[in-house]
Amino acid sequence: MSIANEPAAKDVKELKEINEVSLMYLNRDLSWIEFNRRVLEEAQDPSTPLLERVKFLAIVSSNLDEFMSVRVAGLLDQMKAGYNKKDFTGYTPAGLLKRIMKRTAKMVSEQYRSYREINRFLTKEGIVFTEYEELNASQKKAMDAYYHDIVFPVLTPMAVDQSRPFPLVHNHSLYLAVVLVRDGDDPDDEPYFAIVQVPSNLSRYIPVPTRTNSKKQEFILLEELIEHHIQSLFSGYTPISVHGFRITRNADLTLNEEGAEDLLEEIEKELRRRRWGSPVRLEVQEGMHPYALAQLQEEFEIAEHIFEIDGPIDLTYLMKLAVNLNGFDHLRYPRLQAKYPQEFEENHDFFTLLKQKDVLVHHPYESFDAVTDFIVHAAYDPHVLAIKMTLYRVSGNSPIIQALARAAESGKQVTVVVELKARFDEERNIAWARKLEKSGCHVVYGLVGLKTHAKITLVVRQEENTLRRYVHVGTGNYNDSTARLYTDVGLFTSNSIIGEDASALFNEITGYSAPHDWQAVAVAPTDLKDKLFELIQREAEHAKAGRPARIVAKMNSLSNQEVVDALYAASQAGVKIDLIVRGVCCLRPGVAGLSENITVRSIVDRFLEHSRMYFFENGGEVDVYLSSADWMTRNLTRRIELMCPVFDSKLKQMMIQILSVQLNDNVKARELMPNGTYVRVKNELTPYRSQFESMKIMSWKKLQLEP
Repeated sequence: MSIANEPAAKDVKELKEINEVSLMYLNRDLSWIEFNRRVLEEAQDPSTPLLERVKFLAIVSSNLDEFMSVRVAGLLDQMKAGYNKKDFTGYTPAGLLKRIMKRTAKMVSEQYRSYREINRFLTKEGIVFTEYEELNASQKKAMDAYYHDIVFPVLTPMAVDQSRPFPLVHNHSLYLAVVLVRDGDDPDDEPYFAIVQVPSNLSRYIPVPTRTNSKKQEFILLEELIEHHIQSLFSGYTPISVHGFRITRNADLTLNEEGAEDLLEEIEKELRRRRWGSPVRLEVQEGMHPYALAQLQEEFEIAEHIFEIDGPIDLTYLMKLAVNLNGFDHLRYPRLQAKYPQEFEENHDFFTLLKQKDVLVHHPYESFDAVTDFIVHAAYDPHVLAIKMTLYRVSGNSPIIQALARAAESGKQVTVVVELKARFDEERNIAWARKLEKSGCHVVYGLVGLKTHAKITLVVRQEENTLRRYVHVGTGNYNDSTARLYTDVGLFTSNSIIGEDASALFNEITGYSAPHDWQAVAVAPTDLKDKLFELIQREAEHAKAGRPARIVAKMNSLSNQEVVDALYAASQAGVKIDLIVRGVCCLRPGVAGLSENITVRSIVDRFLEHSRMYFFENGGEVDVYLSSADWMTRNLTRRIELMCPVFDSKLKQMMIQILSVQLNDNVKARELMPNGTYVRVKNELTPYRSQFESMKIMSWKKLQLEP
């Protein structure tokens, strides 16, 4: 497979500095920035449907918000604590922060250039964002009425002076900074300053009545409408400057789990403290009045990390626009009609079918309804005695929650491990935890110091004179909403060995149990990392002995140094290693004498690549696993994770087929170069887009399932 040449415009000096820092590893945070750049490239790609490009612009912003509030915030905390040691990639916190901010500023500038370009294309398609002064008389009248009837009543002007201290500015909320002079005062006197929060519970974009004989859909931004009417909030004063701003705060939770009598209450307290997190980034509208900027800098004690935005601050609102806009389906991807898994369609009795064979499902190409139906089926089956499952992130109106509540109310033993520390989903998970407790479920919040990230459901059923265990293990969350947007795989099985391991796992989480001697699965933090080392080393031994040796691993991120070193050693032993890593990758592929047998590619496309799948050739006796765990330090040492083998030979072939489809992508795949840059895979073969090919999965799955 040939690879496109490295972009000629690459900053050679920067590459030299990177290589001087570390010849063996790529930095995690800089690698993440490269990932978000690939997301931005999808917004820039003219072959991507226009409203899908709008979505990618929004995703870039939401990704960057989380990165700033967690990763950058962590670096600032280290610097405040006086920590200046280098990480394994060769960076001190201060040195890394400097490079991050440089690259991030460049990315934001590119993002807004893309926004302006896309906005021009939207206008040509009849989707127009306009300013108040460009409206005609009837439109202005309608917008004036909307402002006075809907917007004005919820606005609160907040003056800042000696008697009124600076009010709390919420994380990631949009505000207007207003500089005023009092009527009759000397123009040379110091001006007055106030802020106005742009209401987050109103739509950011407001539909404008259609012009006569026009088919265009026009919108005005909420902050534009408020700015035009700002005088209504400050009688007796004249506004001389109105500009938007937004603060990003440290949003990472700091929990004392061991000292918390009630973890749920402790997390609720931390969520309230999050509002007062230390400022990390200040975004201001370009051209902000110097007096307003000085006021903000003084209040937030921020001299650096200020981004001047040439356009609307916070483009995350574009996601709702792209999703909710009616009449423009030709500017979107065709709707995916997910297939109900063929095996369950032919036999609606889950338990009868799973006694006969295992079933593998591939989302979103196959419907997540099968997972929901499995749990609903168990909830209503009179022979089911117990249901146990983990919940990390669930949707806003999850049918799974309703089914679990119903099962508990009907007398079944229902145990749910709810991860309260799932970042930015804490409040939702607290709500579900309370709902489940009220219905009679046993709710467990996991183990101290560990996040429960494993995705597993165990159903215990009375069948004649015995009990049988049915298990679902997945790579993704039990979330019917994201299951339509993320690629994941899931295994349904009644394999007794996997079932016994599943019971032992829940016993360890909910009770007092010594570490289990796992028969099939591997569990973090106790032995999953050791199992990976064992599997990687085994491939190295096969290669040294001249036997078939290959590793294909698909994951979201690879950042654990020990795993990277193990892969380097296997490469040097002659193992062919193909990694499919969507996001962060700290491994440098293709380095002579170190990693010349390793390739790394990333696929960013319509769906978020989320599945974790691992293939080990094992001298011809192939082993295949699905997992909840990425190869990151947090997954291997600070989380409860699960790696489960696939035993059925046909299902192994299905997993291998999924990986092969990804490796053959030459449309949306980018390959990682030794210098840390990504370039699009290009060859002379027919264009092959893995996600589009996967939409045809039912045809080849049918062939795989036939005798």
